[in-house]
Amino acid sequence: MKIVMHCVYFPPEVGGLESHVYHVCRGLVERGHQVAVVTSRSMPGLRRHERVNGIDVYRTALPGRNPFGWIMHSATSTPRLGALAREADLVHAQAFQSVLPAVVSKRVAKIPVVTTWHTSHFLKRATSPFWRPIFRKLIEWSDYNLAASEEIARVAEEIAPGTIVEALTNGVETDLFRPVEPTLPHAGRKRIIVPRRLFEKNGVEYFIRAFPRIRAATGAEAVIIGDGPERGRLERLAEQLDVLDAITFMGARPHEEMPGLLSSGDLAVFPSLMEATSVAALESMACGLPVAASRVGGLPEIVDDQVGGLFEVADPFDISDVVVALLERSDLEKVGAFARERVVTNWSNARLVERHLEIYEALIGVKR
Repeated sequence: MKIVMHCVYFPPEVGGLESHVYHVCRGLVERGHQVAVVTSRSMPGLRRHERVNGIDVYRTALPGRNPFGWIMHSATSTPRLGALAREADLVHAQAFQSVLPAVVSKRVAKIPVVTTWHTSHFLKRATSPFWRPIFRKLIEWSDYNLAASEEIARVAEEIAPGTIVEALTNGVETDLFRPVEPTLPHAGRKRIIVPRRLFEKNGVEYFIRAFPRIRAATGAEAVIIGDGPERGRLERLAEQLDVLDAITFMGARPHEEMPGLLSSGDLAVFPSLMEATSVAALESMACGLPVAASRVGGLPEIVDDQVGGLFEVADPFDISDVVVALLERSDLEKVGAFARERVVTNWSNARLVERHLEIYEALIGVKR
């Protein structure tokens, strides 16, 4: 089978969507299928074409990381996608920015289109009078729609009544993300890992506001793994709250370093203001970490009292209460072990790839 995917961002970009698309593509290649990805030159020095672990990756211009940039990338990437689609069995659009070029390719090559609706960007725009009719058309034009969470699926079905959207939680490469030798030295105190890019929607500010109470109650330290435009402001906030000496801002780290870093912690915290389904939370659980997360979006679909705890959005007091209660548990390691077991059972990439193949084969069978 020949599959071509369109995704605005792809590794070496770091993020849940990027990780999801890469591992699905690699899983398809390992099962003997040919996969090409059309994406953007989103970082300096990226080649227009390269082969990454059997995946053909084609990159076109991205004028900006905003709606204008996405629209221009969709336009400039459509010729490349269309050319690849002529030799493919199916095209898969990863997120709403990819649907229009995929639908154009569908009409040129007369092949099915699958769309996966990802990220809080979709949820944020779903109520907009401008975006809502656009989304309805994009959903209706797709031959099969997937969603990264139950919430996204429900919203998509509300936008396009009569359309079925299958909720299929993003997966984790559980052979890579597993308990390993810790990268960070043992500190003699509890360590909280916050694997979040430093954008406002990820809510790291509220974890930092909660941290003085957490530190006073437990003596814990925190390691924030991720970078972004909020970093300077968050570092100043930590200094103002007199906790900067107990918080390490590590910046962005390569994907392959994450298992060792996650395995260096006792608890992972996700204080998101918006979230689809967090691949980073699933990766933390796969590494044997309990997870404390906001009660928002798709996070309650993967996190509960058996694997960690949930707190109210943007509430430093509730964050600190939940985190302290978890850190004081004597069975925290058992909670983490159960978290990994849950991911392996329900959200491994092997399961995810098999479901993709079932969908692809059904659509291609209909076409033939």
